[in-house]
Amino acid sequence: MSFLEIAVEDKRFGGRQVLRDLRLSVRAGEIVSLLGASGCGKSTLLAIVAGLDRDCTARVRLDGRELHGPDAGIGFVFQEPRLFPWLTVADNISFGAGLRNAPAQAVEALLEEVGLPGYGQALPKQLSGGQAQRVAIARGLYTRPRVLLLDEPFSAVDAITRMKLQDLLARVAAERGLSVLLVTHDVDEAVQLSDRVALLERQPGPARAVLPVGLPRPRARGGAGAALLKRQILAHFEVDLAA
Repeated sequence: MSFLEIAVEDKRFGGRQVLRDLRLSVRAGEIVSLLGASGCGKSTLLAIVAGLDRDCTARVRLDGRELHGPDAGIGFVFQEPRLFPWLTVADNISFGAGLRNAPAQAVEALLEEVGLPGYGQALPKQLSGGQAQRVAIARGLYTRPRVLLLDEPFSAVDAITRMKLQDLLARVAAERGLSVLLVTHDVDEAVQLSDRVALLERQPGPARAVLPVGLPRPRARGGAGAALLKRQILAHFEVDLAA
């Protein structure tokens, strides 16, 4: 049964239509990835779901409740960590909820969850790129959302760090029972993390396809099932696999 329901009838930037007649759903505890060419509206769709972009004809329902703007039930992790350099890690985590000097126990529990115990009083300049993104994930979890939106959250880190952050996301989502909507350009990442993969068209319109992944968890990397699904996804985008 759908937990998050999204219907975008029309979204434009000036005279250019970006999204049209797009419907998507995410079940409770499910991870859905969005794949598509640059400019097809993936990030715009996340902004609409988060209530950050209301200049559109769209409807978003969370557990049967229609949303009309930002909601504590939906967390957002951006492509860049976007940490305030003058705030400590602890204050950056609670900033999105409008809090400063948040309860230390709550912040430390989140830091422990994302693998950064004891970093509450550190400043962003003292963090590596991967650590900064872990802080951004903790910030997205601070309000205890039921849905987490992520906009290419691992694209700016190296390959090893990216795999560690993917494993972190999968673990946190499973432990919390989160529904996740993830924008990515990485087919391997989509296959590794997702229960379903939605393929968006370059031209505005309904999704080209929504493919079930059907691989067990915990999920090994590079298995035959993952390779087959990757080929199916690339075939949908008419990629020449022999090239």
